[in-house]
Amino acid sequence: MAKLILTHEVTGLGEPGDVVDVKDGYARNFLIPRRLATPWTKGAESQVSAIRKARKSREVASLDEAKALADKVSAKQVVVSAHAGESGRLFGAVTTGDIVAAVEAADGPKLDKRKIEIGQPIKSTGEYTVSIRLHPEVSAKIDVKVVAG
Repeated sequence: MAKLILTHEVTGLGEPGDVVDVKDGYARNFLIPRRLATPWTKGAESQVSAIRKARKSREVASLDEAKALADKVSAKQVVVSAHAGESGRLFGAVTTGDIVAAVEAADGPKLDKRKIEIGQPIKSTGEYTVSIRLHPEVSAKIDVKVVAG
């Protein structure tokens, strides 16, 4: 088992700053190469506190605030314009950054792109549902319409 410090949120494993034990192969082949985690050392405690402090400043303060934000975000349908071919297939894919920019353009709140989960890559025009984790106990679904532009 490998002991790691998470530097990014990993669904089902933990938040940034958490110290976790995972299997060696998962750490060596997935978490460390993608810079989602770093090996744990005794001197890394200051790094853990810095990561937790940065997370506190970005996260939504209370559960009630997160629920209000979820209601506000869920009420909107977001339109993302992307370059597409004649068949509706995109040249590239819609990213979480594109979704955040579209929410802000629709007079929505400023969101963290790391909190958005896209089930499968969006590579064609159409309507999709995307999940946003606003708080550990609150997530919202948002409808994203991808149009050729």
